Amino acid sequence: MDLRSSIAAQNYAASRPATAARPAPDESGGLERLAQDFARTLEQGERTALAAMSGGADPHALVQALAQTELAVETAVTVRNKVVEAYQEILRMPV
Repeated sequence: MDLRSSIAAQNYAASRPATAARPAPDESGGLERLAQDFARTLEQGERTALAAMSGGADPHALVQALAQTELAVETAVTVRNKVVEAYQEILRMPV
């Protein structure tokens, strides 16, 4: 057996778990988990902003926390808009 083919076989065996099929995540509590993550992100942003105002946090941490909070709010607004749009589309369907 060639040394190169042996190394290739070992590398393939090592990378195989990364490409293996995984079971689908449990969808129960998905929205609840998302809401908790959203609230946690907002709370962390608030804590970082308060710490920065009192001099306890560096400006880089404040900017990062504000960017994460802004992204979370934009995502929540986009999801809300899509839900309202879908609801309105359902209302327009003939019965």
